[in-house]
Amino acid sequence: MKRREAVRLLAVAPLAAAFSWAPESARDAALLARKALRQRPYEPKNFTAHEWETVRVLVDLILPKDERSGSATDAGVPEFMDFMLGDDTDLQTPVRGGLAWLDHECDDRYAKTFVACSDAERAAVLDDIAWPKKASPKYSAGVAFFNSFRDFTASGFFSSRIGIADVGYIGNTFVAEWKGCPPEALTKLGVHYE
Repeated sequence: MKRREAVRLLAVAPLAAAFSWAPESARDAALLARKALRQRPYEPKNFTAHEWETVRVLVDLILPKDERSGSATDAGVPEFMDFMLGDDTDLQTPVRGGLAWLDHECDDRYAKTFVACSDAERAAVLDDIAWPKKASPKYSAGVAFFNSFRDFTASGFFSSRIGIADVGYIGNTFVAEWKGCPPEALTKLGVHYE
């Protein structure tokens, strides 16, 4: 399964439930992210310049551009995150602390910040924290950060125009006759109608 497909599956679940956001906050953040994308260059209000650069690199590693749609930065995910950090100050410590953890881990391993690392070095660090069941207990702080940051990235991406198009959401549409779940989906799930 491709990374985008895995993250897309996460988006089908109610992403806002992963955070204590009101639906209005996520809507407002998505709207402001779209506005920010039209006004370049965007000046972050809640991230330092270094954190901003790290966020931009990390979100695109989570959701890179592919043949179907743009990357997380194309969708305005960093701007979404910046707004949310200002709207919900309880997010600042875990997000900023996690970014600092990444830099500290990279400094211990490679004597560089996360942004200064090569693609292979970044991948090695992320591989150690991206799979909670495989991760060593010594990386528990990184695992906790990365899991919530990945959800945060997915929330921003799949509430953007690019993300909505990526999912193929067409809104509430009238269905004259509901025939149930498509047979190929039922087969994949191993279930059937009685």
